[in-house]
Amino acid sequence: MAYTTINKSSDFFNTKLFTGTGSSNAVTGVGFQPDLTWIKNRGSAYSHQLYDVVRGVTKRIYSDVNNVEETDAQGLNAFGADGFTVGTNVGVNQNNTGQVSWNWKANGAGSANTDGSINSTVSINSTSKMSIVKWTGTGSNATVGHGIGIIPEMIIVKRLDTSSDWAVYHMAQNSGSSPEDYRMRLNEAQRNYATDYWQDTKPTSSIFYLNGDSDVNASSGTYIAYCFTSVTGYCSVGKYTGNGNADGTFIYTGFKPTWFLQKAMDGSDGDNWTIYDSVRNTSNATGQLLFPNSNSAESDNGNLIDIVSNGIKIRNTSTGANGSGRNYGYMAFGQSLVGSNNVPCTAR
Repeated sequence: MAYTTINKSSDFFNTKLFTGTGSSNAVTGVGFQPDLTWIKNRGSAYSHQLYDVVRGVTKRIYSDVNNVEETDAQGLNAFGADGFTVGTNVGVNQNNTGQVSWNWKANGAGSANTDGSINSTVSINSTSKMSIVKWTGTGSNATVGHGIGIIPEMIIVKRLDTSSDWAVYHMAQNSGSSPEDYRMRLNEAQRNYATDYWQDTKPTSSIFYLNGDSDVNASSGTYIAYCFTSVTGYCSVGKYTGNGNADGTFIYTGFKPTWFLQKAMDGSDGDNWTIYDSVRNTSNATGQLLFPNSNSAESDNGNLIDIVSNGIKIRNTSTGANGSGRNYGYMAFGQSLVGSNNVPCTAR
């Protein structure tokens, strides 16, 4: 069994559904004061909006487009002890429309980090091994400190001061041993071979590497990154190979996932990033989908995956999730099978 020091995963990550009111709306029930909140309007084609405590409230970036960071007092305008408050913006609070928020706990507004050649501001959760990192670019080869103390397996970067594509590092980008040779964009479905994001060098336990590409390190450009890595019984970042069969691949995570992000990592044929969670999808099979690279409303594609007590069972033959011999990457958060308090996690 997968033992972990994280006995209650919802102390570090939680999905909270709410219904928009069209007026100021205090959303509670998250279970902690979030430091990163990602909101999607489930019923309408509005962009995904991401807010974090390091950049500050009202400052939003969109996962599905390359837009500059925007400031809107009617977006998420306060983080509270048990949630957040949203204003009248229809993307996060459309009247009588379902919304989903995914929330992570870091460590407040952050502090200075000097591990890299570029000084950064870093908000670190040393238990759940995630961090929010902000820096100003130099336009040439550089390193940035991430603070989590072990090698990050997924890094999501967005330039803030001008329109620029998202940049994603994932340990499964190449079926071989060099994921740093590839780049993906959260706002696009394609994956490309290009060494200009990550300096063709794997991150370390203290820093990640950047070239001078404007998406990650333009001179005087400002950037935010979200860094994650696997934590036994709570977070799994990994890869799997599809079998092209309705009795699909089983992905062992060591816990019951409550959130699952998945993406085809080979080819460049446009397979979407896809998010499932156990709060929108309360029973198997799970098929209510949202796509980080698309503003589309939630779709229900039926029998796609099963969320089980120790992982994910693929239940479809789509090339986006289970093409025969294809390589896929994922990140999952969830509840341990048994924590140090010996409380079991059962299947649903």
